[in-house]
Amino acid sequence: MNKNLNLIYLIFFLTLNFSCVEKEEADKEKNKTELVGNSNADTLKFNNGISSIFQDSKGNYWYGSRQEGVALFDGQTYTYFTTNKGLPDNQIRSIKEDNNGNIWFETANGISSYDGKRIANHTIIENAISQNEWTKTSNDLWFSAGNKEGVYKYDGKRLNYLAFPKPKVINPNNLYSVTSISEGKNDILWFGTYAGVFGYNGSDFIIINDETLELDIETEPLHIRSIFEDSKGRLWIGNNGIGVLLRDADTIINFSEKNNLIHPTSSRRGDKSQPGTLEHVFAIEEDGKGNIWFGDRDTGVWKYDGDNIKNYTDSLGQSNGFVHSIYKDNDDELWFVLTNGDVYKFNGKIFNREF
Repeated sequence: MNKNLNLIYLIFFLTLNFSCVEKEEADKEKNKTELVGNSNADTLKFNNGISSIFQDSKGNYWYGSRQEGVALFDGQTYTYFTTNKGLPDNQIRSIKEDNNGNIWFETANGISSYDGKRIANHTIIENAISQNEWTKTSNDLWFSAGNKEGVYKYDGKRLNYLAFPKPKVINPNNLYSVTSISEGKNDILWFGTYAGVFGYNGSDFIIINDETLELDIETEPLHIRSIFEDSKGRLWIGNNGIGVLLRDADTIINFSEKNNLIHPTSSRRGDKSQPGTLEHVFAIEEDGKGNIWFGDRDTGVWKYDGDNIKNYTDSLGQSNGFVHSIYKDNDDELWFVLTNGDVYKFNGKIFNREF
């Protein structure tokens, strides 16, 4: 009797143990399947590099390419928009969002918007509008007008071309066509152009150019590639040749020169930089801690914390060099776009290559 009872217990134990093992193996297989699914996540399919980055109010990322249109990433998959979907050109220069949540694309051949369903191309009213007809509201969207010496403005109804006021002295080497746009706490809309900066407050213009700075056009002309107004109301002006200018209140200094970041033998006219110099600045941005970041054509990424200036010389590996633009997303993380198409994101400690 005891032998039979022991045999029953043994069979019951083995059966229970086998069931547990079987369940454990099933759970492992289930987890394995989920892991494989995650490893097949969608990837960006651009071959010629990214030119612009934008994160919309819903948290979606938009990536503008050099010649392949736009990609929308919703956190899981990429959706692509090209001339086949209605864009006027596949080269994307900037991406913005209006107050209604529509996404706008500045292309090499016109301005388009996307309302979530379709792309609309907008006719630009090309009439040269005088200075007296300029207006500014918080709802306006502003775009570069290409090689024209002015800017495009969308006021919620129409896309107009606005011409800049003609400066007294014209730089024969550079045009007043827009390279960068910035607006900050002082409620001044700043337009950086090759030959100077126009600041518009809604009624008057502030003009910063070779004449107002008393620069010699022959030896150290302005060649502006980036501007940025920071959280303190200071205007940073990045040049291709004479480094960074800093406008604080009504005073303008050469920030690079003051910090010995222009090489003594530099021609200040765009020749290749020596290591440790900040002479050709194509991108400027501020992080969530108030640090100012610079992207230099030849010497990579720089950070200024208010006291010290740091050059991240080896941070971008073999790609270290020409930083074309810097973008701050909704989480205050910085994205660095290089002219070779590589994109890095800074997480507060290190640079991670994203694409």
